[in-house]
Amino acid sequence: MSELVAGANVALPEGALAVRVSGPFDVCALVTDDSGKVGGDGDFVFYNQPTAPGAGLRGGTLTLEPARLRAGATRVTVVVSAVEPGTRPGGLPAPTLQVTDRQGRPLARFTPAPARQETVLLLAEVYRRGGVWKLRALGQGYADGLAGLARDFGVEVADEGTAAQGSPAPRTAAAPAPASVRAPDPERFLGPVNSARAAVGSPPVSLDARLVSAARAHVTAMTAAGRLGTMGADGVSVHQRVTAAGFRYLAVGEHLVSGPRTSAEFLGYCLRTDQARRTLHDPAFTHAGLARAEDGRTGDVLWTALWASPLTPAGLAGTEAEVVDRTNRERARAGLRPLAVDPLLATAARAHSADMVARSFYSHTSPEGGRPWDRAAAAGSARRTIGENIACGQRSPAEVVEGWMNSPGHRANILKPAFTHIGVGFAGGGPSGTYWTQLFGA
Repeated sequence: MSELVAGANVALPEGALAVRVSGPFDVCALVTDDSGKVGGDGDFVFYNQPTAPGAGLRGGTLTLEPARLRAGATRVTVVVSAVEPGTRPGGLPAPTLQVTDRQGRPLARFTPAPARQETVLLLAEVYRRGGVWKLRALGQGYADGLAGLARDFGVEVADEGTAAQGSPAPRTAAAPAPASVRAPDPERFLGPVNSARAAVGSPPVSLDARLVSAARAHVTAMTAAGRLGTMGADGVSVHQRVTAAGFRYLAVGEHLVSGPRTSAEFLGYCLRTDQARRTLHDPAFTHAGLARAEDGRTGDVLWTALWASPLTPAGLAGTEAEVVDRTNRERARAGLRPLAVDPLLATAARAHSADMVARSFYSHTSPEGGRPWDRAAAAGSARRTIGENIACGQRSPAEVVEGWMNSPGHRANILKPAFTHIGVGFAGGGPSGTYWTQLFGA
């Protein structure tokens, strides 16, 4: 079974799937095409409309048969909200999504980060890519309730007084007006940003044309979808846009924001919000890009700000070495010998991280069926015992090692007494932004 983090994806077997969400939550689903829009009323599956071609909702379980979805459907977004009206998910235990196959065998599990002010969570999506159906973990909060969410997926919601039991009554909406996209004045943006960074001792950033191009592409995609998110309606992540623009990075961060009208208001938001402020102040970043779009339908203003540091051979080696160092610190605390770096294992680990980025998958098994020991052997390693940890989405060596140590299976690999050697690989890009591989050998 795959334990997913936000942005990670896993290939699904053919046949029916059961999607269950634990806790006091209502589950619903939106069936869409590649544009992220529903094709009609029947594409909104919820408690008052529990069935659609290839999808059925019973209790807290959503059953999906991707091959039987209506013609043109390429994506099913799984959404949860609190059962008790007026209750925000942030006041409840985090909803855990579990996916099983038709025999009940577990395929994947995902628990999102705790919600804050959001009333609805986009938990995951089942989507088709290259003829294969996959599951992607989302964990995106949504503040406007089910009615607002339905509208943004292309469903027009009738007045609540006319709907049965106050539930949304969907009708297909017209296409939104095009967005007006531009890059804000660099001086009005960079000057205040670098002053804020200098105040905490961080070096200045400079605008990079590639990051500006990626920011424009992503803010356009968000406006077309009518919602914020690291993944656009076109199925391309903000991180994939960065690498497609030609910027290979070692560290990356983003602000995806709706509301501020000017650069000054945007910066003010970033400085008032904890996580956004940490990204703005992060000393690792040396380059930035910014774009603003106004939705022609609603008048809403959306922003994409990108922050990054370029990939260099020395920087990559330093990042991977820090993962080894932090891993050996954990072994030392457990009274174990440190692991020695094996260049062949490192080559295999780095190649696997790069492959997951290039082909947008997240698994110990490659699309051709290759496993960790196969990759180690292909790199020339003759070690008899091989173990592997992978992770995606973590932004630093400290964060990724901490995540592995908090997971029993990954922790067991790090603290296995029999292992004597290690190789680490990092790659930036793909749907999740960062991909990490530890390959252990004995």
